[in-house]
Amino acid sequence: MPSHATTTSTSRSRRSYDQFCAVARALDAVGDRWTLLIVRELLAGPRRYTDLHADLPGVSTDVLAARLKHMEAEGLVERRRQPRPASGHVYELTGRGRGLLPVLSTLATWGAPALGKPRPTDAVRAHWWALPLREVLIAELGSEAGLVDVVLPEGTFHLRLAAPDAGGEAAHGPVYAEGPAPHGAGTRLELDADACVSLAEGSLTLTDAVRAGTVRMTTRSR
Repeated sequence: MPSHATTTSTSRSRRSYDQFCAVARALDAVGDRWTLLIVRELLAGPRRYTDLHADLPGVSTDVLAARLKHMEAEGLVERRRQPRPASGHVYELTGRGRGLLPVLSTLATWGAPALGKPRPTDAVRAHWWALPLREVLIAELGSEAGLVDVVLPEGTFHLRLAAPDAGGEAAHGPVYAEGPAPHGAGTRLELDADACVSLAEGSLTLTDAVRAGTVRMTTRSR
């Protein structure tokens, strides 16, 4: 993990707050526009550049490339060649990058009450609900609930409620991923964006949502 003192010249050449403060140092690393959203996407596991660009509507190719280069210099991501028979490279979070999960989870909780209704210009992806819903489900179901499939009109993704392993994601898998859990999830939720907003902002509990029929929840016997 590179320290501020050993960060590469590429990173040092970027604008810094030049303050001996932990918050300022953190913002030197992740305070640029798009950086934390790239982390959000990489919490789903290794992604190709083209996949990242597709799920970050509005970012230019030049800006995305610059942010990834900066994140590599900061020790947040690494770029590696995919094993055969796949070709090309993928980007994935390092342990330092995965350490931003609590930061993003807190931001998601803090930002949920400001969501309101989607604006006409808003892009929408089902998996963008992964982090705010994950916090709600951990609070109500417990992290031992394991895998949860979440089905929305916009698509399906699955969540892993247990925290990633400190040594890497190999032991537990990514925080979330597209589609249903490959080997089956213990819980399945069917809901829409309005229900997601209510759950994320705390105006509705999962128990009350299921009782009201706003959320349909099914569990698989173990």
